[in-house]
Amino acid sequence: MRHILLSGLLLLSLSSHCLASSAPDPQSIGKLLTQNLLQREHMIYPERGLHYAEACAALGALWWAEAAGDKALQQQLIQRYRVLLDNENPLVNREPHVDQAVIGIIPLEIFRQTRDKAQLEQGLSFVKEQWQHPRPDGLTSQTRWWIDDMYMVGILQMQAWRATNNTLYRDRAADFVLAYLKKLQQANGLFLHGPEAEIYWGRGNGWVAVALAELLAGLPTDDPRQPEIHQAYTQMMQTLLRLQSDNGMWRQILDNPYAWAESSGSAMFAYAMALGLRQGFLKGDEYQVAVDKAWLALRAHLDPSGNLREVGVGTGQSQDPHYYLDRDRVKGDFHGQAPMLWLVRERMLASKHP
Repeated sequence: MRHILLSGLLLLSLSSHCLASSAPDPQSIGKLLTQNLLQREHMIYPERGLHYAEACAALGALWWAEAAGDKALQQQLIQRYRVLLDNENPLVNREPHVDQAVIGIIPLEIFRQTRDKAQLEQGLSFVKEQWQHPRPDGLTSQTRWWIDDMYMVGILQMQAWRATNNTLYRDRAADFVLAYLKKLQQANGLFLHGPEAEIYWGRGNGWVAVALAELLAGLPTDDPRQPEIHQAYTQMMQTLLRLQSDNGMWRQILDNPYAWAESSGSAMFAYAMALGLRQGFLKGDEYQVAVDKAWLALRAHLDPSGNLREVGVGTGQSQDPHYYLDRDRVKGDFHGQAPMLWLVRERMLASKHP
């Protein structure tokens, strides 16, 4: 009987090992996600303009193609977004708004990879317009004090710095993020959705986590703003560590134990932790465990076509928790595809430089 039991355990162990070893690797998943993006129609606002969620997915796909050395998909992505060079194209909206300006991250990334000056000029046009009429406090006139602004404004300015090495843009991002931290971060390190919603919404906090990680990845340690931003980031990561579900995911409302597991925020948190670990501004084995758990859970949420399941639809502000809990859950939405691409690329880079 004991022999039979041990044999069964051995078979179970071998089976689990085979399943793990045969699971798609980050490079394969990144290719699947990128092909998924290329096969779609553009995501456009009802009025006009490329949706910010697709812009964020495009950035992730371009990052992945470069890291993977996939020249064919890189060229297909560049061709897909060449239309953004045409200001008369319906995909280009010059309305002075964070959600419209952020599409500048695409031409800036294409320039960084190709050195095409036309792409640089177009990308910087969005960057410069964002600070064309600054407020008395020096922040962009697009400031709204919504937590997702920290990513939308921050990533555009950081992309400009990456493309040009002009520290003016990095300084703008740092000052902007720091102002939002001082105004919006709570004692537990998390962020309320906004002044009309005292709710710890998952994806909203995900945008913040990624904004902080992207900024810290480029900010010198001797920058006078770095300690405060780093402290805010680590405080947030510590709380997120405690709020991660046993299944590896984070919830639609982070501190509500009855809320459903939501994929886009989970991918954002995993990415923010993974980037911090690789760059060295986040320490602790427990964070790698959290990232690995989230990765396995998110990988299981992908369908065979590369659509991420359990993504909450776009969400306004409300004081009623049921408003968030009752939101539709969809698959393949770019709000989820984007951070999954960021995370896949980060997993690849981490495997190359352990």
